[in-house]
Amino acid sequence: MRIVLASGSPYRRALLERLEIPFEVVVPDVDESPLPDEAAHEMARRLAQAKARAGAARASGALVIGSDQVAEVEGLKLGKPGNHANAVRQLREVRGKKVVFHTALCLLNSVSGGMQLASVPTSVQFRLYTDEQIERYLARERAYDCAGSARIEGLGIALVEGLSSEDPTALIGLPLMQVVTMLANEGVHVL
Repeated sequence: MRIVLASGSPYRRALLERLEIPFEVVVPDVDESPLPDEAAHEMARRLAQAKARAGAARASGALVIGSDQVAEVEGLKLGKPGNHANAVRQLREVRGKKVVFHTALCLLNSVSGGMQLASVPTSVQFRLYTDEQIERYLARERAYDCAGSARIEGLGIALVEGLSSEDPTALIGLPLMQVVTMLANEGVHVL
């Protein structure tokens, strides 16, 4: 079966390329607005499913991968900042705090309709950095498309004091260990 990544994220694409398997990309059109009283982990799971379903609608006969990530600090959900002012606000909000990044993954078999769903949380402890360090960081790495405003796989690692996760690729946006397991459940073996 074809494998389709339902994502416009260059980070997820680069991660999936690590597995050295052929895949196609479709960019799903999904409203990522939160629902009232929706927990961060529930929102990530809902959006991962929605992206997989939207991808399956455009890619019949495929295993479709959808993923989403929502960051949470003290009950507050953090999405992609989109611009400099929002990124500064987010980085001030997480300074010196523990943030949980909820990365959800959905694998949808568009032939059978079978769906696998998982969520991999990553706890990140941010350093006590200054406003000047925030500005220097954002001048060098405009992480406006990253939940929480820090690109951990890049210079954003300098903002972090420690992290804990079952899968380090989950923090970047696509938990590859879980992808390998889900593909194997569908008879597709990476090795």
